[in-house]
Amino acid sequence: MIDRRAYWTANIRYVTILLLVWFTVSFGFGILLVEPLNEIRLFGSGFKLGFWFAQQGSIYVFVLLILIYVRLMNRLDKRYGVSEDEDSAE
Repeated sequence: MIDRRAYWTANIRYVTILLLVWFTVSFGFGILLVEPLNEIRLFGSGFKLGFWFAQQGSIYVFVLLILIYVRLMNRLDKRYGVSEDEDSAE
């Protein structure tokens, strides 16, 4: 029997942390801190860093966070015995 409360507490903790990272990158870097970040140019392209975060960086970070979430949830599922892998099915 799995401890559902502990499982969902860990899941909500992961989601909260990842959403805070996403919020910081997309809203913080892309909107609030865009002016100071625009003073920095990306090496090789000349794009302003604030513009890059607002246009592309937040998307890249969002996709990366999805991959991190999948990996974290696979580990959590295995720890609590609710993995969807074929080798753990009985």
